[in-house]
Amino acid sequence: MLEVKIDQSEVRKLYIKELEKHLNKLDNELLFWDTEDLIKNTKMCWNTIQEKFFFDPRFPKRKVGRKWMFPAKQTKEFLLEWLLEQPSE
Repeated sequence: MLEVKIDQSEVRKLYIKELEKHLNKLDNELLFWDTEDLIKNTKMCWNTIQEKFFFDPRFPKRKVGRKWMFPAKQTKEFLLEWLLEQPSE
């Protein structure tokens, strides 16, 4: 008879490590967001984005031709900071 014992905490550590690798890989694949990505990732409509933070001078953006582009890493950092600045209701 074969008996296998698994250390649940070690399995969890390995799982989290592999998940972090995968998420980092996905993060590194996107260098820029466009307006569709910004809307999708913030779960806000375009009007709300413009009203809440689009015109904040700290918000990283660049218009390339007729399209707005947002550097993914800096945009995420800004959004996290911006969210923490919002008053709790």
